[in-house]
Amino acid sequence: MGQPREVRWLRWSLWALLVMVLLGLLLVWWRAGGASGPAAQPAVLGEVPGFRLVDQHGAVVSHRDLAGSPWVADLIFTRCTLSCPRMTERMRALGALLPAAVRRVSISVDPDHDTSEVLAAYASSQRADWTFLTGERQEIWELAIGGFKLGVSETPADDPRALQEPITHSTRFVLVDDRGRIRGYYDGFDGEAVRQLVRDARRLAELAARR
Repeated sequence: MGQPREVRWLRWSLWALLVMVLLGLLLVWWRAGGASGPAAQPAVLGEVPGFRLVDQHGAVVSHRDLAGSPWVADLIFTRCTLSCPRMTERMRALGALLPAAVRRVSISVDPDHDTSEVLAAYASSQRADWTFLTGERQEIWELAIGGFKLGVSETPADDPRALQEPITHSTRFVLVDDRGRIRGYYDGFDGEAVRQLVRDARRLAELAARR
């Protein structure tokens, strides 16, 4: 004789519940970054336009020189005494968290003052082992605003911050993949955002290594 209908229904219900629980656990694991497939990749948000700038050693650096591996960029300038020291501190800390293949790049939005020599002295004083870039002001501001979609502007003279930060600029990190595509923006002063940056950069470094 077959099992009573009530028993069969109970067994089916238990199996259905088990499947739902397993699917829920799988979804949590996926969102937490447990998957390394395409769905776990950060979205493509734009593309960095071509540029030719100069680093703290006087060498020309173009977008092509950064291709082939992911990189993280931010905007700073050496005369800034408010946000920039904190951004530089965060960028330095990223060095111990990011894969070696992920480059770090700080771009000065005050290139008339921040020559290669000034940037070299700043990098030395900050124990900074990453790339600093300078160049023509117009090109840098166009790259920041039009390319990275980050805000940059002269601080109004009547703003109390003007003496300490004559140029107002974004304090977000930008993650760029090995093909020059923007894959994320991260608040430099938000701990969880920076941790997400590290997770995303690791994923992109793994993908780049497979190509």
